[in-house]
Amino acid sequence: MSPPTLRAARACAELEHIATQYREGLGLLELGRFVDHEGFDGVILGEPQGPWHLEFVHVRHEAPPPPPHPEQALVLYLPERQVWLDRVAAMERAGFVHVPSANPYWDRAGRSYVDCEGGRVILQQAAWPA
Repeated sequence: MSPPTLRAARACAELEHIATQYREGLGLLELGRFVDHEGFDGVILGEPQGPWHLEFVHVRHEAPPPPPHPEQALVLYLPERQVWLDRVAAMERAGFVHVPSANPYWDRAGRSYVDCEGGRVILQQAAWPA
């Protein structure tokens, strides 16, 4: 049996802006898009055949969502130092802002960022301790 694919979905106010930021910052590809699907617009980002996707959704009939809580974060483990440094540079070029982590653990071997709508992304320069 193959493992499931995880898709993390998040509402956003500025769909194109946030999709561009994540494509450029994390180096993700656009896997899909939908427009006015029963009042929702969305962009799905990830790697083809990858085990996870990010979906950003703009709800046409609602006010913009509040920013996520600082402890709601995407964490990417990047064990190779140069890969991590390259991704840090890409995040900053894409407009992510480096911020202290809400949990100081993440600042010891990583770097926390906030996106254009207040969402957190942590780049951890370590391997996942499997």
